[in-house]
Amino acid sequence: MSERVRTQGEVIRLLYIDDDRGLSRLVEKELGRHGYAVTCAPDGDAGLQILVDRPGDFDAVALDHYMPGREGLDVLPDIIALENPPPVVYVTGAQEGRIAVAALRAGAADYVIKDVSEDFTALLRNALEDALHRRRLQREHDEAQEEVRLARDRAEAMLREVNHRVGNSLQLVSSFMSLQLRHLVDEGARAALKESQARIEAVAHVHRRLYTSGDMISVAMDEYLEGLIAELGKSMGPGGAAPRITLDAEPMRVSTDQAVSLGVVVTELVTNAVKYAYAPGEGGEIRVTLQPDGAGRALLTVEDDGPGMGEGAIRGTGLGGKIVSAMASGLRSAVEFDKAHKGVRARLAFDL
Repeated sequence: MSERVRTQGEVIRLLYIDDDRGLSRLVEKELGRHGYAVTCAPDGDAGLQILVDRPGDFDAVALDHYMPGREGLDVLPDIIALENPPPVVYVTGAQEGRIAVAALRAGAADYVIKDVSEDFTALLRNALEDALHRRRLQREHDEAQEEVRLARDRAEAMLREVNHRVGNSLQLVSSFMSLQLRHLVDEGARAALKESQARIEAVAHVHRRLYTSGDMISVAMDEYLEGLIAELGKSMGPGGAAPRITLDAEPMRVSTDQAVSLGVVVTELVTNAVKYAYAPGEGGEIRVTLQPDGAGRALLTVEDDGPGMGEGAIRGTGLGGKIVSAMASGLRSAVEFDKAHKGVRARLAFDL
């Protein structure tokens, strides 16, 4: 037998199902000379019962077509339906190509033309060798795929744990900043610390979503923005004293790096609008939208109805603008301002 199927001395266990006793004895004798242990069954039902009673005892099956009772094509599906069935080589007559094709479609590994010459046993042995070789390759492939799956699962578990720890660490830093805020009396220092805290929260929120999600490589941006906007709204002050922040975001997924950059951009633009768009206690609305922009791109917009960016507009230190530019650059884009809009309308187009 071929070395690709078995090592020297290994016995291949064959179940030969055929009502022709003379041919069955020939197969048993000839294949026995080549290291096969052949068990013969006189018909399909008897062969099927042997397989049911002795699961795992056979490496391959040779199944004849014409037999009393049920034909081979009737028995073949029952064999294939067994748990972990051995490969089946179908045995058919010389002029029965249609039957051979039907057997292959029904799950047979190969077929052999039946006759009483020595060529038949040689062809049968070659077909069995090929079927066993393919089964071994398939098993090795399945085992390799299972190893890859297990390795991927371990890597995802480790990545989930990393995101969990990063999220917790960032939350701890944010908590430290909250403690520090309680001891600060200088309003400028308090405002700067709160802005830094909002930036940290924007990044932490990404990691929290990652370790609670089944997807470790992308973020549902619409869901992320919903949570981020809710957190920003809580941090801006009492409901009636701060502008109302609204969100209109289409479902879409982005990479983790994109989510971090977009979250920081939204945080900076919303924070800036809260500070400069409306007078204290005036209220107003800040709108955040995220929509597909065609050709694999998306458009993020943050806008308000304040005085805009004219000469009378209040301006900050410029740090927020530098952060927004840096984050937009990481997205291979830039924030553009719509001068025709009454207030401030900032737009950021990026590739998905």
